[in-house]
Amino acid sequence: STYLLLKTTIKKDGWIEIPSFGNSMYPFIQEGNLCRFVHCQTTHLKKGDVILFYTKTGQLIAHRLVSIKIVNNQRFFQLKGDTNLGFDQLIGEDQILGKLVSVQKKHRLLTPEGRLARFWGKVILTFPALSGILRRYLNRKLQF
Repeated sequence: STYLLLKTTIKKDGWIEIPSFGNSMYPFIQEGNLCRFVHCQTTHLKKGDVILFYTKTGQLIAHRLVSIKIVNNQRFFQLKGDTNLGFDQLIGEDQILGKLVSVQKKHRLLTPEGRLARFWGKVILTFPALSGILRRYLNRKLQF
Protein backbone atom coordinates (compact mmCIF):
# COMPACT_ATOMS: atom_id res chain seq x y z
CA SER A 1 0.00 0.00 0.00
CA THR A 2 0.98 3.66 -0.37
CA TYR A 3 1.04 4.00 3.41
CA LEU A 4 3.69 1.29 3.81
CA LEU A 5 5.77 2.72 0.96
CA LEU A 6 5.72 6.21 2.52
CA LYS A 7 6.41 4.83 6.01
CA THR A 8 9.38 2.84 4.67
CA THR A 9 10.71 5.84 2.72
CA ILE A 10 10.46 8.28 5.63
CA LYS A 11 12.15 5.80 7.99
CA LYS A 12 14.94 4.98 5.50
CA ASP A 13 15.62 8.53 4.21
CA GLY A 14 14.51 10.41 7.32
CA TRP A 15 12.10 12.58 5.32
CA ILE A 16 9.68 12.81 2.39
CA GLU A 17 8.50 15.76 0.32
CA ILE A 18 4.99 15.85 -1.09
CA PRO A 19 2.91 18.59 -2.72
CA SER A 20 -0.10 19.72 -0.71
CA PHE A 21 -3.60 19.16 -1.98
CA GLY A 22 -6.75 20.89 -0.74
CA ASN A 23 -7.14 23.95 1.46
CA SER A 24 -7.73 22.63 4.99
CA MET A 25 -4.47 24.21 6.23
CA TYR A 26 -4.90 27.57 4.45
CA PRO A 27 -3.18 30.06 4.60
CA PHE A 28 -0.16 28.36 6.23
CA ILE A 29 -0.13 25.59 3.61
CA GLN A 30 -1.73 26.23 0.23
CA GLU A 31 -2.49 23.88 -2.63
CA GLY A 32 0.69 22.95 -4.52
CA ASN A 33 3.12 23.97 -1.75
CA LEU A 34 5.86 21.38 -1.33
CA CYS A 35 5.76 20.02 2.23
CA ARG A 36 8.66 18.21 3.87
CA PHE A 37 7.90 15.79 6.67
CA VAL A 38 10.48 14.05 8.85
CA HIS A 39 10.33 10.80 10.77
CA CYS A 40 9.48 11.61 14.38
CA GLN A 41 8.99 9.99 17.75
CA THR A 42 5.33 10.35 18.67
CA THR A 43 6.38 11.02 22.28
CA HIS A 44 8.07 14.25 21.09
CA LEU A 45 4.98 15.64 19.33
CA LYS A 46 3.40 18.71 20.85
CA LYS A 47 0.25 20.76 20.45
CA GLY A 48 0.46 22.89 17.30
CA ASP A 49 2.71 20.49 15.33
CA VAL A 50 1.51 19.65 11.81
CA ILE A 51 1.37 15.87 11.48
CA LEU A 52 1.22 13.71 8.35
CA PHE A 53 -1.02 10.71 8.94
CA TYR A 54 -3.14 8.07 7.27
CA THR A 55 -6.83 7.63 8.01
CA LYS A 56 -8.38 4.19 8.44
CA THR A 57 -9.91 4.68 4.95
CA GLY A 58 -6.47 5.25 3.41
CA GLN A 59 -6.47 9.05 3.02
CA LEU A 60 -3.15 10.86 3.46
CA ILE A 61 -3.70 14.03 5.52
CA ALA A 62 -1.55 16.68 7.20
CA HIS A 63 -3.33 18.53 10.03
CA ARG A 64 -2.46 20.37 13.21
CA LEU A 65 -2.17 18.50 16.52
CA VAL A 66 -4.76 19.84 18.95
CA SER A 67 -4.37 17.41 21.86
CA ILE A 68 -3.14 14.01 22.96
CA LYS A 69 -5.56 11.71 24.76
CA ILE A 70 -4.77 8.57 26.74
CA VAL A 71 -7.38 5.81 26.40
CA ASN A 72 -6.72 2.40 28.01
CA ASN A 73 -3.01 3.27 28.33
CA GLN A 74 -2.79 4.05 24.59
CA ARG A 75 -1.96 7.47 23.14
CA PHE A 76 -4.40 8.93 20.64
CA PHE A 77 -3.98 12.17 18.72
CA GLN A 78 -6.69 14.76 18.07
CA LEU A 79 -5.97 16.69 14.87
CA LYS A 80 -7.74 19.37 12.89
CA GLY A 81 -7.25 21.29 9.66
CA ASP A 82 -6.86 25.03 10.28
CA THR A 83 -9.94 25.85 8.16
CA ASN A 84 -11.98 22.79 9.16
CA LEU A 85 -14.88 23.34 11.53
CA GLY A 86 -14.63 19.91 13.19
CA PHE A 87 -11.89 17.66 14.48
CA ASP A 88 -10.58 14.63 12.62
CA GLN A 89 -11.28 11.18 14.10
CA LEU A 90 -8.75 10.31 16.80
CA ILE A 91 -5.73 8.58 15.31
CA GLY A 92 -3.33 6.08 16.84
CA GLU A 93 0.45 6.30 16.90
CA ASP A 94 0.63 3.66 14.13
CA GLN A 95 -1.16 6.04 11.71
CA ILE A 96 1.43 8.82 12.02
CA LEU A 97 3.99 9.09 9.22
CA GLY A 98 5.86 12.26 10.17
CA LYS A 99 6.01 15.85 11.32
CA LEU A 100 6.13 18.94 9.08
CA VAL A 101 9.51 20.70 9.00
CA SER A 102 9.14 22.99 5.98
CA VAL A 103 6.71 24.38 3.43
CA GLN A 104 8.14 25.50 0.08
CA LYS A 105 5.96 28.29 -1.25
CA LYS A 106 6.72 29.87 -4.64
CA HIS A 107 9.78 31.85 -3.60
CA ARG A 108 10.19 31.21 0.09
CA LEU A 109 10.67 28.41 2.53
CA LEU A 110 8.61 28.46 5.73
CA THR A 111 9.42 26.37 8.77
CA PRO A 112 7.02 25.59 11.64
CA GLU A 113 9.67 26.99 14.01
CA GLY A 114 9.62 30.37 12.27
CA ARG A 115 8.10 33.27 14.20
CA LEU A 116 5.16 33.76 11.83
CA ALA A 117 4.31 30.03 11.66
CA ARG A 118 4.48 29.65 15.47
CA PHE A 119 2.29 32.74 15.90
CA TRP A 120 -0.24 31.41 13.38
CA GLY A 121 -0.35 28.01 15.10
CA LYS A 122 -1.06 29.64 18.47
CA VAL A 123 -3.73 31.95 17.02
CA ILE A 124 -5.63 29.20 15.19
CA LEU A 125 -5.60 26.95 18.29
CA THR A 126 -6.60 29.78 20.66
CA PHE A 127 -9.45 31.17 18.52
CA PRO A 128 -11.39 28.24 17.00
CA ALA A 129 -13.94 30.66 15.46
CA LEU A 130 -11.19 31.77 13.08
CA SER A 131 -11.54 28.40 11.28
CA GLY A 132 -15.13 29.27 10.37
CA ILE A 133 -14.14 32.72 9.11
CA LEU A 134 -11.39 31.22 6.94
CA ARG A 135 -13.74 28.50 5.67
CA ARG A 136 -16.35 31.12 4.61
CA TYR A 137 -13.62 33.16 2.91
CA LEU A 138 -12.38 30.11 1.00
CA ASN A 139 -15.89 29.06 -0.01
CA ARG A 140 -16.51 32.55 -1.46
CA LYS A 141 -13.09 32.65 -3.11
CA LEU A 142 -13.66 29.23 -4.73
CA GLN A 143 -17.01 30.28 -6.18
CA PHE A 144 -15.39 32.90 -8.40
